Amino acid sequence: VNGTPSTQFNLEVRKGDKMNVNFTRSFPQFNNPGMRIVYEDEGIIVVDKRSGTLSTDAGSQRGTSVYSVMQAHVRKQSPLARVFVVHRLDRDTSGLMLLTRAQRSRELMVKNWSTMVPERKFVAVVEGLVNKDEGRIRSFLADNPDNAAEVISSSDPKAGQVAVTKYRVLQRGSRFTLVELEMKTGRKNQLRVHMADLGHPIAGDRKYGAHTNPLRRLALHASSLRFLHPITKKEMQFSSPVDSSFMQLVE
Repeated sequence: VNGTPSTQFNLEVRKGDKMNVNFTRSFPQFNNPGMRIVYEDEGIIVVDKRSGTLSTDAGSQRGTSVYSVMQAHVRKQSPLARVFVVHRLDRDTSGLMLLTRAQRSRELMVKNWSTMVPERKFVAVVEGLVNKDEGRIRSFLADNPDNAAEVISSSDPKAGQVAVTKYRVLQRGSRFTLVELEMKTGRKNQLRVHMADLGHPIAGDRKYGAHTNPLRRLALHASSLRFLHPITKKEMQFSSPVDSSFMQLVE
């Protein structure tokens, strides 16, 4: 279905979907413990990655990232094929990632980010009870000069790049709050820093002030992604279910 093998007997199909049937053998299916392919065509790949999986190669974990696994995947189809990461997720963040199969497509999306990627939503469990049902956080982010792995937030426009996050409370528990976060800009560690700015760091995020780690991971999941296809210009939208453990913390 649209280039992605499926064995789901009740898979919903829509007008315009491209169907292929192989009567002689099964289609090769992608299988990797760190990620699954949500959608694939000749121009893009959408991946749902697990927490703990890197977006791109780094150090001793080279070859296990979303980038390297997808690169190997497309080269099974064509030895010269390549993939390009459009946006990254932190290693401990799970959820949806977009890759293109041409550098020109990636450059087009990055250059026209606000119009071509109008929506990226996340679900997070944050410490404490968030009082307001919804709100907007705006600050200026920059790498910490004393620690390049960290980002610092400031109200000074000269101190960094502008970052905007919208939040909405989904459910409150006794110690934690489940929130939906929408990135209006795509800065490094933006959601983690902004939740800390709000006084409610994401559970498991000791880097930005969390005191708890109930899930033994960062409680942040990229749940929804909407964008314009860089080749067809068709609007594409994908969602990824949140792990049930997130809900259990606020029940």
